[in-house]
Amino acid sequence: MVPRETPSRPETAASVEIPQYTVPRILAVWAAAALPMGALAWLVAPALADELGGEGNVPMAKALVICLTAGLIWQFVLVLILVRREQGTLRWPIVREALWLRSPRDPNSGRRGGRVWLILIPLIVAFYLAHVLIPPLGAPENRDLGEFLSSDAGKSFFKGAWGWFALTVVSQIFNSVLGEELLFRGFLLPRMNGAFGRSDWIANGVLFAAYHLHVPWAMLGAVLDTFILCYPTKRYRSAWIGIAVHSAQSVFIVILLLTLVL
Repeated sequence: MVPRETPSRPETAASVEIPQYTVPRILAVWAAAALPMGALAWLVAPALADELGGEGNVPMAKALVICLTAGLIWQFVLVLILVRREQGTLRWPIVREALWLRSPRDPNSGRRGGRVWLILIPLIVAFYLAHVLIPPLGAPENRDLGEFLSSDAGKSFFKGAWGWFALTVVSQIFNSVLGEELLFRGFLLPRMNGAFGRSDWIANGVLFAAYHLHVPWAMLGAVLDTFILCYPTKRYRSAWIGIAVHSAQSVFIVILLLTLVL
């Protein structure tokens, strides 16, 4: 359990104080996100798949979409609970500062926003190279999304399946915007400096890789995210960096699924 904060309601966004967490508290937050995802993927999904219809890998695909979406939504709820306990409010100006949801700031020039956003271009290219051109290794056939979407069963399943497409879109939104990124880069990273000092972004990347208990074959790619997501977020003090770069993958998946649905 994460110890309860004594809320001190900030008057303005400028007065927001971000507390520094100890290692046990950081690990407690990590466990609150990682363990449910692991349980949903390896315990709940197989049981649910037995109750769902379909041929081949379709039942497992359905179960994984349902279960992992639920786990990602829980991460969003977890962030809201933690911020509310910490700041005493969920007013947007306070939440924006508490979760680094502000425009990136160049540490050299002090410029905020504007041309600083151009850093997203090389980061998205790097993310593409790390996650699209380097396929995950060791993924079971019935849990490999790319393999499923390229199979006849996957194409047939998604053809005209607007309901499942909508659920997958929701899953991707919580994956890259409201779930993983908001928790790891928006909430945890700003609170890890006290425990890890200048290496806080490295520790954040290690935790993010270890979090992938639900898809352990993706851990190598998540390690590379330390340099693509964690360090730029820390350098520019903006969770939007990680959110935008991570969302490039989600956009790619949504477009691919849309072509199958149509």
